[in-house]
Amino acid sequence: MQAPGSGDVEPLQDALERLLRAADAEAVRTECEAFVHCLIAGARVDWRADAEAIPAHPGLLELAVDPQNERSLEIVAPEADLAAWADMLSWLGRLSSARLRQLAETANLYEAISRLALAERLQRALYAIAEQAGAEHNMKDMMSALHGIVGSLMYAENFFIVLYDAQNRTVRFPYFVDTEDQDIPDPEGIRPIEAIENTLTWHVLLSGRSMMGASSDLEKNLPGPRVNIGPPSDDWLGVPMKRGEDVVGALVVQSYRDDTRYTENDRDLLTYVAQHVQTALERRQAHEELERRVTTRTAALREANRVLRQQVLQRQRGERLQAALFRIAELANTSDSIENFYAAVHRVIGGLLYARNFYIALLSEDQNKLTFPYSVDELDGVREPRELGRGLTEYVLRNGKALLADRDEIDRLNRDQVLSTSGARSLHWLGVPLIWNEKSMGVLAVQSYTPEHTYSARDQELLTFVSYHIANALQRKYTTESLKQAYASLERRVTERTRALALANRDLREQIAERERVERRLKYETLHDSLTGLPNRTLLLQRLEQALNHYRENPGELFAVLFIDLDRFKVINDSVGHLVGDDLLFQVGGRIRACLKTRDVVARLGGDEFAVLVEGIVDPQAATHIAERIIAQLQTPFRLGAKEIFTSASIGIALPSPDYTRPEELLRDADSAMYRAKDEGRHRAAIFDDRLRREALSLLELEGDLRRALTRNEFVPFYQPIVELESSRVVGYEALLRWRHPERGLLPPGDFLAVAEDTGCSEAIDWQIFEQVARQARALVGDEGFLSINVSGSHFRSPDLDQRLLDLLAEHKVPARSIRVEVTERALLENPAQVKRILENLRDHGVGIALDDFGTGYSSLSYLHQYPIETLKIDRSFVTELPSEDNEAHSTAVVRAIQALADSLRMHVIAEGIETESQMRVLRRIGCRFGQGFLFAQPAPASKWLGSPLSLDA
Repeated sequence: MQAPGSGDVEPLQDALERLLRAADAEAVRTECEAFVHCLIAGARVDWRADAEAIPAHPGLLELAVDPQNERSLEIVAPEADLAAWADMLSWLGRLSSARLRQLAETANLYEAISRLALAERLQRALYAIAEQAGAEHNMKDMMSALHGIVGSLMYAENFFIVLYDAQNRTVRFPYFVDTEDQDIPDPEGIRPIEAIENTLTWHVLLSGRSMMGASSDLEKNLPGPRVNIGPPSDDWLGVPMKRGEDVVGALVVQSYRDDTRYTENDRDLLTYVAQHVQTALERRQAHEELERRVTTRTAALREANRVLRQQVLQRQRGERLQAALFRIAELANTSDSIENFYAAVHRVIGGLLYARNFYIALLSEDQNKLTFPYSVDELDGVREPRELGRGLTEYVLRNGKALLADRDEIDRLNRDQVLSTSGARSLHWLGVPLIWNEKSMGVLAVQSYTPEHTYSARDQELLTFVSYHIANALQRKYTTESLKQAYASLERRVTERTRALALANRDLREQIAERERVERRLKYETLHDSLTGLPNRTLLLQRLEQALNHYRENPGELFAVLFIDLDRFKVINDSVGHLVGDDLLFQVGGRIRACLKTRDVVARLGGDEFAVLVEGIVDPQAATHIAERIIAQLQTPFRLGAKEIFTSASIGIALPSPDYTRPEELLRDADSAMYRAKDEGRHRAAIFDDRLRREALSLLELEGDLRRALTRNEFVPFYQPIVELESSRVVGYEALLRWRHPERGLLPPGDFLAVAEDTGCSEAIDWQIFEQVARQARALVGDEGFLSINVSGSHFRSPDLDQRLLDLLAEHKVPARSIRVEVTERALLENPAQVKRILENLRDHGVGIALDDFGTGYSSLSYLHQYPIETLKIDRSFVTELPSEDNEAHSTAVVRAIQALADSLRMHVIAEGIETESQMRVLRRIGCRFGQGFLFAQPAPASKWLGSPLSLDA
């Protein structure tokens, strides 16, 4: 290969062309090395990280910089050769730098496209979830659709939804799909929360926090006994569904495949989706409830219509019957002859039933003969009077009740010699008695000779009824008025039913209109706050995402997020009531809105927290001016009814930067800035900066270390002896919490306990300490001394705290009298009834009770007789202030008073924080028998005291 100028430049041209087509940074280095070899034989081209120091070597030359990986491309060759080809190498460096920048920009573009695709997929999923709330299919199909939507975002082959009713403490699994678990819960079955106690799902529901990891690993790190429900999964992810701050359910996905794991991105994604699923479920439940009510009301109206139709038919039949009866009564008064009366009655009955063959038979005056004053018949034209025999007519007269018979029945009665009929044989015969003065005085009969006309029981009832009126025709004039009243009553009932139907139809139309209004309202309430009418968090995050996307496209156009929190709003709520507080929040929203432009967004996030999206600002100072204007507006008194309320606000400001990828991050940082404004004195605004970011990261790192420390059992008890002041004899130890941090060394509780309480880890840490103390108790104190453990107030929220402690002691065979529980006065104030029950149960089993830091809290004397306290511990602040034994001071009087109070109540007193001999002598002179402090020994691990228990010489 020859250098340029020697007649062969083709290798240089090939290397240059390959350099311009290089697909990645390593290809750029390879082609640069090929190019340099054409110029300088034996030269090397290598990468060097930018953080590495550049050695002082004249044979090194930096060729180009890779902005994507933050490293440099350098040439190693003899100095003379580098100087000879300096111009050529400089030109090569510019080409290499340009190609590396092109590759970096392409990679960034691909990454941005990937994020956009993920966001678009999430948005489609959220739209699909929202559409499910208004879909026409049933709840089961909706749940299956939600499963498919979640599966489009992550691996969700095994997925279930659990709903939690905190008020009734019940759970329901409306949807459950699992490839391994064959015990599928009933979708409609409601079970108590205790049925899944100490399961992973139970912890998610009660803690309100998401959990992720292998199920066996998660169960090891949770307090309480392990409960095996369902097969173990290789990876498990559960997130809560919340309504405000209340947990109302959870979404859970799990994997039984070793090659499928969930990430933090999946956790965040499922947490975000869970809130939209909760909204969709609530909307769908409200939709189904409305449909159920409409269906119930429609069924009721349908039943009312059916009853009304029956009543109308009854009315029509009643009207026909009433007309017939009225006609009969009228005939009795208006007919000029009895023959005309009978003929008219025939016509009336013919209007009610088939009566072509009709006759009336009456007993003679001597009641020995049967006469037929009226008879019309197709076959028997004339019916002559006859002696009483055994015919059908005589049968009705003898029995005094109607007879409905067909030909078969008539033949059976003839065979049984009950009847002996004569004349034309009818196919159907119906006869009813005519009752007068409670005696059968005659018979009214109709008959049919053809099968086309038959009689039924209803015809029998009808004819019987008519027969009464015919028999009592003379009494009709007395019953006419009652018939009119019955008719009027029937008319009134029909009118009332008709009016009720009209009202029901009106109510149905109103309910349909109300349903449509509720649907519109639900759509509105999904994106707006119900109290103030302002946009809610969901709508704000949508607008924030749009603003963030616009900022990425145009970094010069800034916007700002203001997080506003009212100062001391809880005091206002507690003093003047929630109604006035709600009115105040409404007016606050109006004042904030008045300080902004029309396009700016004001949202209420919940409680007394508001957020503002201000777009189109030119610099951070503009956001500060807006915040100050809002603070000034809110400083003006509020007139709420007859009261004048004063309040102020603290505002946190977050400005966009390329580091932000999600709108929630801006809202989170604005919230952090707001808390800094509160810490600086409230009634001011603060901008989120790098210091706050570092503090947040440090806090997050500490929280992560705490959770890892729990899994690694890094928390250990240190024991400080409690001695008898007269003899310096050790009577027991107090177990104190320490953290063996792998990097920061041994940490006292003050360095991490506040974060542990905020993250909910403090109780799990305490139980690790309790477990170790129980294992070491017998070796430390045997049957003579005691061990004190500190139990914080949060533990007393668990109603089974006493039983858990007693079970722990029984498990390690530790006598209850060897353990003393130390509680603070603050712990006694929270749920005093439950605290008292727990302490009394522990005391009844032999566990000692000590009141720690006595004198620093409320120091109410009611504690000393309400609770089973046997020991008072004087706080170190009083002991430190004790003067020399020749002087008196205020702290001396306080300690003497505590000692006198304890003596009168027959309680022991332990002085904490004894550091000098003079303090010990003053305490002994006062009468204090026991104490602890650095004067005797500093807290040390159990290994120090195990060599010689209950001795300071260990």
